[in-house]
Amino acid sequence: MIIDVHAHYIPTQLFERFDTEHGKFAGVTLLRDDKGYRMRFPGGEATRPISPKLSNLGERRAWMDGNGIDHQLVGGWLDSFGYELAPSEGLAWSRFINACMRDGLAEEKRFTPLATIPLQDGKCAAEVLGEAMEAGFGGVMIGTLPKGMGGVLDDPGLDPFWDAASRLGAGVFLHPMFLCGEPRLADYDLVNAIGRVADTSIAVSRLLFSGHLLKFPGMKLVLSHGGAALPYVLGRLARNFAIPQRKYADPRKGFEALYFDSVVFDADALQFLAGKAGDAKIMLGSDMPFPIGDTEPCKVVHAAGFDASQRARIFGSTAQSVFRIRPDCWCRP
Repeated sequence: MIIDVHAHYIPTQLFERFDTEHGKFAGVTLLRDDKGYRMRFPGGEATRPISPKLSNLGERRAWMDGNGIDHQLVGGWLDSFGYELAPSEGLAWSRFINACMRDGLAEEKRFTPLATIPLQDGKCAAEVLGEAMEAGFGGVMIGTLPKGMGGVLDDPGLDPFWDAASRLGAGVFLHPMFLCGEPRLADYDLVNAIGRVADTSIAVSRLLFSGHLLKFPGMKLVLSHGGAALPYVLGRLARNFAIPQRKYADPRKGFEALYFDSVVFDADALQFLAGKAGDAKIMLGSDMPFPIGDTEPCKVVHAAGFDASQRARIFGSTAQSVFRIRPDCWCRP
């Protein structure tokens, strides 16, 4: 079974049920205008328009068929996670998103949902993660900026979440956020081209130096976009650790625990990642349905020259060990 571990989805139930449930998360605004659907959270501007492709599973299935992909793990849209909300509202909002995801995919056996959690509060996040894993979610997708701009993943207040993820053996897919707080990204669509890479690199460097991958060994942290710059700069991080008097965790040991998707586009880059991390730590990803995603994700794996056993791991067997694929998943005849 060929599995794509990096994709995004918004169920139509979210729009249909929003007004009825809105009292539970009053800080969320759903805008409906000539730009389509947009969201707004406390202290921020309206999000980008929500692409209809995020909800179109018929078109997605056709794309999967054309690429020989059997199954897809789908997380939400990072702009909609609402980490700026107060913890109580964030708790309700994450539960609402997860209920919509569960119902929207109940009969869609080619898709396993990844949960959304209120990462602004570690105890609330742990509670929702436990509920989601019990409800059959494959794992969780989280963003790099808990509590919104300025938040860090190694915040001690988030330890209950990391502890729950470790205890449950959860697959945690880490995805960069859209707003990176850097004005030089305003042109050339640099937020997508390089801003997200920088965002992930900074967020995970903190986790490596803080020792989170060692303190919470049961969780399986998966990095999008081939691990951003981290495979390339690992030596520099290690040198920073080696300087006398620096009291950090060894980044090389933490790096050994990471998993990665294959969304790097160049075969030599994927070969380099495999050389640094091992092919058993790489899983097929597409980042669909976004324009910057890989429209032919299997091609780069074949072009990288992996042998049959390596391809089998990248295409599916590693994903089945990291995430909990739904037991009634569709399999190719």
